Amino acid sequence: MEKALLILDGGTGRELARLGAPFRQPEWSALALIEGPDFVSQVHRAYAAAGADVITTNSYAVVPFHIGEDRFAAEGAALAALAGRLARAEADSTSRPVLVAGSLPPVCGSYRPDLVDLDRARPIVAALVAALAPNVDHWLAETLSSLVEAELAAAETRATGKPLWLSFTLQDEGLCDEPCLRSGESVTLAAQAARDLGAAALLFNCSQPEVMLGAVEAARAELGYDSPIRIGVYANAFPPMAADAEANSALCPIREDLTPAGYGRFAAAWQAAGASIIGGCCGIGPEHIAQLRADAVHG
Repeated sequence: MEKALLILDGGTGRELARLGAPFRQPEWSALALIEGPDFVSQVHRAYAAAGADVITTNSYAVVPFHIGEDRFAAEGAALAALAGRLARAEADSTSRPVLVAGSLPPVCGSYRPDLVDLDRARPIVAALVAALAPNVDHWLAETLSSLVEAELAAAETRATGKPLWLSFTLQDEGLCDEPCLRSGESVTLAAQAARDLGAAALLFNCSQPEVMLGAVEAARAELGYDSPIRIGVYANAFPPMAADAEANSALCPIREDLTPAGYGRFAAAWQAAGASIIGGCCGIGPEHIAQLRADAVHG
């Protein structure tokens, strides 16, 4: 069954930096919550104005990995709650329906399935869920590198009763025989997990646009065209990331070919293959989202 297209927002960290928000390592995008929350609202507002149907809370970096163990213990819940309130306020101020997705990051390090420690991650995810829950419409467990991270997100969000979207980052470098996660687990297994965990959507993010089409096709083949589970994509604009890369270690260079029109051509192929949620990740800005909205209107 064909589903109406939902358009996500784009990347937050680089957009904050472009606007002149407080921005540095190690806090990354969380620093704007601490020192300049108006900039966060400005980013949300720009994406809603560009045509996004969903804006995502700026909670990706509200983890000890970025703000430190002591600050997370003292302020993590308050910062996550603020992220939820800022997104909710902007969504509610629009003249059309805009949903708020609660971002749940890979708390032990992006792109690093080898660093996953469930005992360490569980209380962090639980704290984010409790703080964000009053202001989000659904959960977006994003940039997941492995299936165990998805299982953790499902376990910690289940009691909220809010829909769960699972989004996995993929191997960029062709190291698998079929589309696979950074753990080496196949997209087919990810689709099975999404179904078993009761996810409302299965997405792929923070990877090269070129690897996304195969993932959409593999997910659709496993789920079937009548599945209620939506499939989605929000790619990044970076060159391929190595297996030992540390996400958000610096502002990576942006590919010159991924203009709004160039990104739109990839998006059209994803939609034709069965994706019904499309947006952007790192390096994809409001101008790209506006292009996706224009293409949806005129397509």
